Amino acid sequence: MTSHTPSALELERRAYRRGRERRSVLVAIASTLVFAAIVWVTVVNTPGWAQVQRTFFDPATAIASLPKVWDGFLVNLQVLAISVVTVALAALLIAVLRTLPGPVFFPVRVIAAAYTDLLRGFPFIIVLYLVGFGLPTIANTRIPVVALGVLAVTLTYSSYVAEVIRAGIDAVHPSQRLAARALGLGYGQTLHRIVLPQALRKMTPPLMNDFVSMQKDVGLISILGAIDAIAAARSANALSYNFTPYVVAGILFVLLAIPTIRLTDWYTARLREREQSGAVL
Repeated sequence: MTSHTPSALELERRAYRRGRERRSVLVAIASTLVFAAIVWVTVVNTPGWAQVQRTFFDPATAIASLPKVWDGFLVNLQVLAISVVTVALAALLIAVLRTLPGPVFFPVRVIAAAYTDLLRGFPFIIVLYLVGFGLPTIANTRIPVVALGVLAVTLTYSSYVAEVIRAGIDAVHPSQRLAARALGLGYGQTLHRIVLPQALRKMTPPLMNDFVSMQKDVGLISILGAIDAIAAARSANALSYNFTPYVVAGILFVLLAIPTIRLTDWYTARLREREQSGAVL
């Protein structure tokens, strides 16, 4: 068998692509060096940088405060893990209620719409105050801080996630519903077997973004008295008069968010490629 020999035109194209790749690498290296030089001149090589480094980036303080901040961070993870489930269930229920057809469900749709409008408009910290300090007063009993934090997160983020789910449901072409009903499927079966599986692909990227936001906002439960990562950092700061513990807590939240962010970018790019190839409706 004779081996295939590329034509002169193909060899020229390959050489051109290799040249473009080398040029891209060189440009990336040059831009990185320029950026590093700007950071060095404007930030690191300034009179106040040494004081900032001692106040916010002291290695000894970071190592000393890490165990306490980590123990508090576990409380944040506990609230987050429970909230993921409660937010998903509440948001799905609200989205389904908002999409119920027929005039008989008009009051239900109005209530669901009012809920999403109200909770999306309220700042999360106000919801925390209302739930954390108002609910125990009404109930006249002590409620665990983790439960109050989960409830506040659920109330706020279920309104955001419900709108994402509703948008995903509405993005499914009406012909899919009509075809399902023509096959004899009821409304619930159509939603469960036809609409939601298709909507899930469309709404996964924005849902992941909401999840990243929720990861950060669980750090605010410290205002309810929870000894979480932020409260532990505040305690360490009161003892050392150094803000490095706050940076340690921030790094823990960043490390928690990075896998989700990268997964979101990967899935969004993959979904875009499939849509461009015609593999996804």
